[in-house]
Amino acid sequence: MSKAHPAMLLDGENDDATLREVIFDTIENQIRDGQPPATAATLQRLMDDGMSRELALRYIGCVLSVELFEIVKHSKPFDNARYVSNLEALPELPYDEDEI
Repeated sequence: MSKAHPAMLLDGENDDATLREVIFDTIENQIRDGQPPATAATLQRLMDDGMSRELALRYIGCVLSVELFEIVKHSKPFDNARYVSNLEALPELPYDEDEI
């Protein structure tokens, strides 16, 4: 796990803007709908710790991208328990950026 800046796919020239938009739309929907509650709680916790909303959403996006990767690459179902656990561990990222 890494405490590095969440640069992965959410910021940079080589991003897929559509994927980035889907990730952020999904997070905003989770916050709006309160499902899972850990998404909104994590956003608030990170902002209370001094992080900007934009950066906090990027960190949450990194966690969501882990789940999307598992769904697409390994045909696994969304793992809510892992997602919540990874949210609770932020700002520690659920992967090493060196592995990306």
